[in-house]
Amino acid sequence: MSKNRIFGLIAVAVVIVCAFLPWITIESKHLVFTGLQTNGSYFGEPGKVNVFFAAVVGILFLLKGKMPARINLFLAAFLAAWTFRNLLLFSRCEMGECPDRHIALFLSLVAALGAFVCVALTNNGKPAEKKEN
Repeated sequence: MSKNRIFGLIAVAVVIVCAFLPWITIESKHLVFTGLQTNGSYFGEPGKVNVFFAAVVGILFLLKGKMPARINLFLAAFLAAWTFRNLLLFSRCEMGECPDRHIALFLSLVAALGAFVCVALTNNGKPAEKKEN
């Protein structure tokens, strides 16, 4: 297994773990929101989408072939875009009150971008072309 696939699997695992960690805290209402627990807000549960797509991207990292690699590229890009959307949604200020952002919100985005880069750089088991002099 190539280094890109290993780093990609680690990045996907970090995205999944970050969905369970606190993303923001609103001090005035004493609320702590994670990706999966957003009681008392209209955020929904975007961590479920993170976990689902991260799991599918992780499974596709283990498969060889052109079609799984192409699907994985699309899904990893969607995962990165979705985590960026979560960052924008959760970290915005409303009515003069800004939430305290936690590291898991930013780490989730960095890991999703890392997974996307690893998918883009994976060569699917083909040997690198050698230049002849």
